[in-house]
Amino acid sequence: MISVNDFKTGLTVEVEGDIFTVIDFQHVKPGKGAAFVRSKLKNLRNGNTVERTFRAGETIGRAIIENRPVQYLYASSQEHAFMDNETYDQFTLTSDQLKWELNFIRENMNVNIISYKGEILGINLPHSVELKVAETEPGVKGNTAQGATKNATLETGLIVQVPLFINQEDVLLIDTRDGKYISRA
Repeated sequence: MISVNDFKTGLTVEVEGDIFTVIDFQHVKPGKGAAFVRSKLKNLRNGNTVERTFRAGETIGRAIIENRPVQYLYASSQEHAFMDNETYDQFTLTSDQLKWELNFIRENMNVNIISYKGEILGINLPHSVELKVAETEPGVKGNTAQGATKNATLETGLIVQVPLFINQEDVLLIDTRDGKYISRA
């Protein structure tokens, strides 16, 4: 059990049978009435974000999440195969479980699987990944004052805004938290 007063961003908790990670929290001490904690929680089973308010000092269950290194093998229709790097066991996850992550993973890429009491909840991506530009229009020199961007389609199908000097076949560093261009790799 953990007190809501000890909330930290990234903490995983169990509330009403569901597993959540704390995205944001705020301790509120109104002038009149009891203190409370306003929080934004992300459900790890379905990806929904909810806002919950807890009384100060209230205790809830702490969820211990297990991270294991796995390798993404291949995709077949709506299923994606992974292999545990330690035991070589293979398992699949559906496209619905990996909506956002599919924008960043390639075959043979190493990621971390997150599970709770044997139930696989999803994958953890690194903060940034290297992806190749599959298609982009050529940038024309001198057609802008400063900071102009264009669309680039990456090898995974993700479309990002990139500077004009980026060309097809360039390898880019992409932030997996918001899907934005960081730099050339």
